[in-house]
Amino acid sequence: MITLQLLDYAIIITFFAITLGIGLYVSKSSGKSSSEFFLSGRSMPWWLLGISMVATTFSTDTPNLVTDIVRTNGVAGNWVWWAFLLTGLLTVFIYARLWRRSNVNTDLEFYELRYGGAPARFLRGFRAVYLGVIFNVITMSAVTLAAIKIGGIMLGLEPWQTVFIAGIVTVTFSAIGGFKGVVYTDFVLFFVAMAGTVGAACYLVNIPEVGGLDAMLSNPQVKQKLAIVPDLDNTEALVTLIIIPLAVQWWSSWYPGSEPGGGGYIAQRMLSAKNEKHAIAATFFFNIMHYAVRPWPWILVALASLVVFPDLESLQQAFPIVSEDKLGHDLAYSAMLTKLPTGLLGLVLASLIAAYMSTISTQLNWGSSYIVYDFYKDRVHPEASEKRLVAVGRISTVVLMILSASLALLLQNALQLFEILLVFGAGTGLIFILRWFWWRINAWSEIMAMFASGILSLALKLTPLGDFLFAADGGLLPSWSEYPFVVLLTTAVWLVATFITSPEHKDVLYAFCEKIRPGGPGWNKIVVQGKKEGIDLEIGEKWSVPSGILAMLLGTVLIYSALFAMGYWIYGKWLWASVLSIIVVVSATSLSLLWKKIKTIIR
Repeated sequence: MITLQLLDYAIIITFFAITLGIGLYVSKSSGKSSSEFFLSGRSMPWWLLGISMVATTFSTDTPNLVTDIVRTNGVAGNWVWWAFLLTGLLTVFIYARLWRRSNVNTDLEFYELRYGGAPARFLRGFRAVYLGVIFNVITMSAVTLAAIKIGGIMLGLEPWQTVFIAGIVTVTFSAIGGFKGVVYTDFVLFFVAMAGTVGAACYLVNIPEVGGLDAMLSNPQVKQKLAIVPDLDNTEALVTLIIIPLAVQWWSSWYPGSEPGGGGYIAQRMLSAKNEKHAIAATFFFNIMHYAVRPWPWILVALASLVVFPDLESLQQAFPIVSEDKLGHDLAYSAMLTKLPTGLLGLVLASLIAAYMSTISTQLNWGSSYIVYDFYKDRVHPEASEKRLVAVGRISTVVLMILSASLALLLQNALQLFEILLVFGAGTGLIFILRWFWWRINAWSEIMAMFASGILSLALKLTPLGDFLFAADGGLLPSWSEYPFVVLLTTAVWLVATFITSPEHKDVLYAFCEKIRPGGPGWNKIVVQGKKEGIDLEIGEKWSVPSGILAMLLGTVLIYSALFAMGYWIYGKWLWASVLSIIVVVSATSLSLLWKKIKTIIR
């Protein structure tokens, strides 16, 4: 436990005053209508939305997760989430403009734009509850769990005390400010969180126990964790950390913030952008910051923690106040922060509070938008006034906070939850990619994929079937094959469902094609059919997907090269760092030229 000084309190109080002031300032305009409360009138510029996306994904549980990964599987273990860069850039260069063009209020409203009839209504309503409440509460509970650990390690707070304090502040801010309050405050939270993260990494690497960067990198505990790519001789590590994430996971899994084809709170921000170009620029900025810039400060603190707290026993001895059910490697990040000096400690605590508030306020507003638009207005009270919709939004915000805080008290570590969520959405991602560009996909495709993935995941995690098939010490199949197994079966189920059920009605397909103008060979049959009936569905512009895929590949090279170059500069491997830096410049130049070409076909 640490003792805060007057300077630390001053920094934290000033931060609270600024953020709450912003929330109060925008509360009046946010309450004017549901569109203002959830989308800020669709008037947001790219730079503000991009910064908001980065601030949202800072989160209090993310550095804990990265620390857990590094301490358990080394730096290369981060490929489990680095692989989602491909998903993110696919959203940037292909799907961002389509989402903005759809003009829906939530990404779930898309279901009744793309599909029709009772199956579409069921899918929208079910996912409003499933994602807006169940999945959202689980995600927020992981963030709150991280806050619990930080409060326990750094301030000696009991779990319920942390939950109460953090919950009251955040839910108050979220309920009064709406989406505009979230985005405006994110602008402040981003700089506070970034300053705290970088400042903590620079200081902690140089504390006497660690001995500076060179001493840390030569420490035996650290050296075995430094590889950015797994050892090629370690087949299991190579398969689980590189091959599966890059070959299967990125396109097949639904995960909050990294949905194939975009979705969730990322879609919410794209839908609130001024136009298609602002939606694209915002998501690209987010991916650069999220993957190329931000990971290394967290990784450095995680590596330093291996010197100070080499195992769980050392963490337990240093912090006996932490109960056994909350003890895990993710605790090491908070443990390291207790060594910060006055002033920097206040800044880092403010940054952690900023990360918590940004993530939770976004999740609350996003989840509440599902409850309001996709359940309450769509199912309960279609004629509800704007004032009533805003009131329901504020009430649901409070309820979601209470549910997530309660669940957080029962959890143990962030990596545990990440792995469950990852498998739970396995196999559904391909539908989210193809539904824009293949007319034959229908509502039953998504319904069957959703249930197949969920049932399979629960069966493997909660019954002996998982051990029978994938146990590391004698399962029927290799342990690494669990994820591809779920993807394969889920994909087979939804493909069969697609072809044995009727396609969507032609009027639904005509309306979607006319509004979205997706183009490509997957809609040729519908365009030709419409032409025979005197309906012109030609998009009137060159199909941009091939250029978008090329831009995605160039962007992937750019961001991965920047990520690895930064790592090799830190490691002191000058040749690799220089080569990768040159690749960054070349790929950035090529992407810039291609982007000029793409902009000419985007209205």
